[in-house]
Amino acid sequence: MIQGKSVLAVIPARGGSKGIPKKNIKMFSGRPLIAYTIAAARNSASVDTVIVTTDSEDIADVARSFGAEVPFMRPAELALDSSKTIDAIVHARDTMARLGRAHDVVVTLQPTSPLRRAQEIDGALEVFAEHGMLGLASVSEVTENPVLTRRIDESGVMHPLLPMSSTVRRQDMPKFWHVDGAIYINLSQRLDADTSLNDNPIAYVMPPLRSSDIDCIEDFIRAEEILKELDGATVGDGR
Repeated sequence: MIQGKSVLAVIPARGGSKGIPKKNIKMFSGRPLIAYTIAAARNSASVDTVIVTTDSEDIADVARSFGAEVPFMRPAELALDSSKTIDAIVHARDTMARLGRAHDVVVTLQPTSPLRRAQEIDGALEVFAEHGMLGLASVSEVTENPVLTRRIDESGVMHPLLPMSSTVRRQDMPKFWHVDGAIYINLSQRLDADTSLNDNPIAYVMPPLRSSDIDCIEDFIRAEEILKELDGATVGDGR
């Protein structure tokens, strides 16, 4: 709980994956990828319930074996390539309510962020509470500053992407951040009003090495390399 409000962690993990087949249960440093997110959620001091929403029986079986609940199966129409994550989260919230297990706060944890730990989840929930429980999304600093980015026109000439001086010193450039997908937090009642999980949210800045979003095999390999550089036991049990 956080400030007396119950917290539901929802891990969205559909069976289909174009980039990496069966990505969510692919072995990642000795465990299925989804196991790392389940461990982090279960070890959170503030999360009361951890569920996985999936259309795949294989994913459901793996999720249960690592301690997550799968109290329902996600409808096929909410598990398409074109489906929005927020629709699956709203369905999970509503289904839990129908089962008599409504929660006040919903934390969405993508299984493709295996390096995120319980302490990041708890830290994000603290920031969420401190800012009046407005929507929150985890972010990481953009390593390639957009000030240096150029677009190329039809004649091959480059133009600045942002209207800033091309002579500005690197150390004087503003910082930019991108939503990394590791953590989203919303009041349950606010999910209906939001069109996505990151509509003008409060930012929670992730430690650089804990921010990973696995979309392709290159991301997968890179995240495994980072994991090897970190304390494997600490990451593996989600603490």
